[in-house]
Amino acid sequence: MDRETNRKKSEASRLPVQRTVMRVSLIISLLFHVIVLLGVQKVFPLDWLNPLKTYRVELLRPPVDAFYDEKEAGTDLGRIRPREEKKPKKTEDTISLDTQDKRYVSYAKLIKERLIQQWEYPRQARENLIEGRVLAIFSLDRQGNLQDIRLLRSSDHTILDEETQRAIRDSAPFPPFPGSVTVQKLNIKAQFAYVLTTRRP
Repeated sequence: MDRETNRKKSEASRLPVQRTVMRVSLIISLLFHVIVLLGVQKVFPLDWLNPLKTYRVELLRPPVDAFYDEKEAGTDLGRIRPREEKKPKKTEDTISLDTQDKRYVSYAKLIKERLIQQWEYPRQARENLIEGRVLAIFSLDRQGNLQDIRLLRSSDHTILDEETQRAIRDSAPFPPFPGSVTVQKLNIKAQFAYVLTTRRP
């Protein structure tokens, strides 16, 4: 029984000491935080007590005269300028049937095959031993329709020149442009060689 009462008395005597220690710790902590807050306030000032300042800004411009004369002012800065038109994309290109340009190689091959199917050596020219080379240029639209034919270099023989133009006309319409051909008009140079070869037995 005595032990229990002694224990209770010792606990009761410790209680005020613990409370004092707690109070002192709280006070020290509070002082420490106040000092830190004041230090931060000096480095990064915070206007807690001052109300936010507001400013009113008015943009002023001089009055515009309805009869303003640009010539007198010597400048055209106030004038609305028309929109500059973007440069149109390349709308046409010129290639030869033997082009190495990757965009046109497969299409040029189709054109060449179509021309070979229609092209013939005129019988009359063959019988009369007429030879020559014709350089022609013809234009196609995106759908493969023939637009025009011109001879860049004549063979000096009407029969060969006419056969070249006929072969091109009869080959049309050509296949539409593939996706790799982005122009609206394609000019194609084609050379037609009329050469007689002798066969040895």
